[in-house]
Amino acid sequence: MKILVTGSAGHLGEALVRTLRARKIAAVGIDLLPSPFTDVVGSIVDRATVASSMRGVTAVLHAATLHKPHVASHARQAFVDVNVTGTLNLLEEAVAQRVDAFIYTSTTSSFGDALTPPAGAAAAWITEDVIPIPKNIYGVTKVAAEDLCQLFHRNHALPCLVLRTSRFFPEEDDVLERRDAFHEENLKVNELLYRRVDIEDVVSAHLCALDKVGTLGFGRYIISATTPFTRADAAELGRDAAAVLGRHVPEFPSVYAARGWTMLPTLDRVYDNGRARRLLGWQPRYDFRSALAAVAAGGDWRSPLTREVGAKGYHR
Repeated sequence: MKILVTGSAGHLGEALVRTLRARKIAAVGIDLLPSPFTDVVGSIVDRATVASSMRGVTAVLHAATLHKPHVASHARQAFVDVNVTGTLNLLEEAVAQRVDAFIYTSTTSSFGDALTPPAGAAAAWITEDVIPIPKNIYGVTKVAAEDLCQLFHRNHALPCLVLRTSRFFPEEDDVLERRDAFHEENLKVNELLYRRVDIEDVVSAHLCALDKVGTLGFGRYIISATTPFTRADAAELGRDAAAVLGRHVPEFPSVYAARGWTMLPTLDRVYDNGRARRLLGWQPRYDFRSALAAVAAGGDWRSPLTREVGAKGYHR
C-alpha cells in the first residue's frame, strides 16, 4: 500500500503522515510548503505535479484546502482553483492511475446557514441528511468538491468517501466575541459537546474510511466528537444548554466552578456522528466526558497526537 496525502504540512496532513509512517505504511506527502512530512513541494492545482505524485499510489487522503479564515485573505478564484480544480486534478489522475480508494476531507462548515436557527429556536440537529446552504466561497467550493467525488464514483466506479470534519484547529476562535467571553481551553472543551473533534479521532476516521471505502463505494459522513445530547434535547439546548448538560453530565458544574469556567448559555447546532460510527466502524476516543475527566485530574484534555502536531496557523 502506498498512500498520497495532500496538505502534508498542515495540521491534518501532518497528523495523517505521522500516523501512517508510525504504522510502517508508505506515505507520500504533497504540499505547497516544505516540512518533514512533505515529499513533494508543489500545488495540487498543477496537473503535472499531481500526475507525477500519483504514480504507484493505491489510495489518496485529500486534506489540502483553502480554509474558512482564508476568505478574508484570498480571492474567490483562489478557492475555486485549490478546492475545486485541485480536487478535480486529483480525481482524474486517481482514475488514470487506477487508484483503489479516495478519501476527501470536507467540512461541517459546508452546512452553512442550515447551522444557525433563529434566536430562541431549537438547536439544529445536524446529520448527513441536512441539505447544505453554503454562506461563503469556502462552503461553496467544498460542496462542489464533494459533488465531484460523487460524480467520479458514479461515472468511473472510483471508491470515494467524504468526511465532513468539525473544527479541530488549535488556534484561537475566529470570532472575537467568543475569544473575549471565554478562556481558550474553556471554549474548546465546550465545543466538544457539539462542534469540535480531536485530530487523533479525525485521523482514525480516515483510516476507518480506507478500510470501508471498497464496500461502501460512496458516502458522506460527519466527523465530530460524540455528543452527550440526543435529538430530543434540541429545543431546550436553544434556551438553556447548561441545564441539559447538567442532566447528562452531572459532574460538570463542580469541575467548571473549580476553574472559573462557564458553559455556553445556548447551542445553535449539534453535529451527530452516529452514521460514521455505525457504517465506518469509527470509535472516537476524545469527547466532552473524556476532556472533563482529564481536566478534573489536572491533565491535558487533548490527545498526544494533537499536542505533537501543535499550532501552525494557516498557510500564507
